[in-house]
Amino acid sequence: MRVLLTGWASFARGEATAGDVLSLRAVSDVLTQAGVDHLTVWSPAFRPEGPHLAEAEPDAFTHVVFACGPLRGTQLRELHQRYAHCRRLAIGVSVPDPADPAVTGFDLVLPRDDGDACAADLSLAAWLEAPPVVGVLLAPDQPEYGADRRHDTVHATLAEWLRDLDCGRVPLDTRLATDDWRHCATPDQFVSTLSRMDVLVSTRLHGLALGLKAGIPVLAVDPVAHGGKVTAQAHALRWPAVLPADAARADLDKWFDWCCSAEARARAAAEHPFPGPLAELVGALKGMP
Repeated sequence: MRVLLTGWASFARGEATAGDVLSLRAVSDVLTQAGVDHLTVWSPAFRPEGPHLAEAEPDAFTHVVFACGPLRGTQLRELHQRYAHCRRLAIGVSVPDPADPAVTGFDLVLPRDDGDACAADLSLAAWLEAPPVVGVLLAPDQPEYGADRRHDTVHATLAEWLRDLDCGRVPLDTRLATDDWRHCATPDQFVSTLSRMDVLVSTRLHGLALGLKAGIPVLAVDPVAHGGKVTAQAHALRWPAVLPADAARADLDKWFDWCCSAEARARAAAEHPFPGPLAELVGALKGMP
């Protein structure tokens, strides 16, 4: 017996969702524990390195297992046609129409839900790692810095680096709004959101300041050549994890690792300097003619 393990994350025109991939992981683990030889295939758009469905020759398999998602559509019917000689089983799937050829093409269906029966989703059986959750807060163009602006280059470097980083990424924006649920309505809500992150990566001054106010380590990158207000604020707060606009990936890796450390967490949670100008405000007002 050799099983080809497939799902919607296997199709060239499908998509890989967290639930689908965890379901495939759960099924793969069960097959591995039972000593069943199998191969999980992936969409080229999701995992370019493969293995891919198009490369899985039908003669190399005796069984096809399809895990998770709805049983519908031409891609499933094509799967039945390509692997017609294999025994085909669907598990943990939704069955909106039992008469659909995408359903009837299987020799056996173990449904998640079919209008009558219901079962817990396969993803609940899968193991999980715990990568850090990283907030990402990027500055706007900031025309006030003129020719020293390096925002596009810095943000492109960060985008490529973040893509390869093993972490949960959460895009954030300091802009508040009372008419759009995608934005916080108060600064209190925003800082509370920041406090749920493990690390914040930011090219904004207020990303640095509010991240530390929330007690989380901040990897700050100044998008201004020669240093702008991000660098100045890092110096004022005596925060070491600030990088220049031309920082290399090795620098990002080094300081990200530090930001994930207990030392960085303790330093971020410590008391930060009081804004000096506030202490001078009232005296300055009274001293004005």
